Amino acid sequence: MSENFKNKIANIRQQYESLLQLPNPAELYSNGIITRFRHPVLTPDHIPYFWKYDLNEKTNPLLLERFGINGTFNAGAIKYEGKYLLMVRVEGKDRKSFFAVAESPNGTDQFRFWDYPVLMPGTPDDVNVYDMRLTLHEDGWIYGVFCTEKRDPAAPDTDQSSAIAQCGIARTKDLKNWIRLQDLKTNSPQQRNVVLHPEFVNGQYAFYTRPQDSFIQAGSGGGIGIGLTSSIEQSYIEKEVIIDPRRYHTISELKNGLGPAPIKTPAGWLHLAHGVRNTAAGLRYTLYVFMTDLNDLTRVIHRPAGYLIAPEGTEYIGDVSNVVFSNGWIPDEDGRILIYYAAADSVMHVAETSIDRLMDYVMYTPEDSYYSAGQVSILNGIINKNLKS
Repeated sequence: MSENFKNKIANIRQQYESLLQLPNPAELYSNGIITRFRHPVLTPDHIPYFWKYDLNEKTNPLLLERFGINGTFNAGAIKYEGKYLLMVRVEGKDRKSFFAVAESPNGTDQFRFWDYPVLMPGTPDDVNVYDMRLTLHEDGWIYGVFCTEKRDPAAPDTDQSSAIAQCGIARTKDLKNWIRLQDLKTNSPQQRNVVLHPEFVNGQYAFYTRPQDSFIQAGSGGGIGIGLTSSIEQSYIEKEVIIDPRRYHTISELKNGLGPAPIKTPAGWLHLAHGVRNTAAGLRYTLYVFMTDLNDLTRVIHRPAGYLIAPEGTEYIGDVSNVVFSNGWIPDEDGRILIYYAAADSVMHVAETSIDRLMDYVMYTPEDSYYSAGQVSILNGIINKNLKS
């Protein structure tokens, strides 16, 4: 190997290591509910250089990038053996997505990808797989629930964009060796954003679903649903009950879907979800929270009005602007919660909060009255209380 070639590799390695060691301080401004951090926790530049380059001088004398990466986003999350792990959707420049695990000692920076991407057992229908939710279930397995996508076989040859999405299921003990199970079956034409509940419900597995008529449009799909199946190996949901419907002139007027598995609190199950609405600039994705009853998962007991997280600043920049999306959060033993969210379908960010803060926010923030005069009445009540104190 020539000295010039060695120096080029050394420069690439040095830049890569410098990026991974970059501190990620918390932003000074906080609304009291969440704290953002200055930098994304993962970008395409965090992909190991030995994935992107052929480091053999004979086969790549100019040291050109051979495997291009377009985005690192929509990551599932879990704390495993004391480390913070993200199961990242890595999208190549060829638009194919695959899963890879990135690990951090503290959850806010120093994320480093494992040496190899995840070798997920596939089926002939898996043209594209992405957006994994990780659930440590009380049966002892870690489950990965994700979207598996194929081209719509009914579409004419002139239409190469129509797709069918369903819910893939796999399980593991170590996040390295995965066992693929049968895809979830429901009576809905398509399923995306499916999430496995972490506990049995009446002795059955519970899935949060998002029934959808087509790949993009929810159609007759009513919002976030829930359904039960007696078997996880051959899961079938006969009936989906909508627990969080779409609503006119709200952040989830067009569609909505659950993010990660809910967190159990003394007051109820905390849920993080995304809502989508139409704007003159296209679709706008934001994140919101709600709480369901501890014993009746179909009953929403608290739903604050509006969004918790929306795109800000550089979070608009990327493949799909005006989008934040989350399918992973990690509750720590001390009550801290790290919310991992993607920006613009390109990079991963993190926000910090706590169980106490989220419970306070969810339980005591006013709910939506669903009309303008009602919202003004709520606001006037807050103003009157403050001015009289």
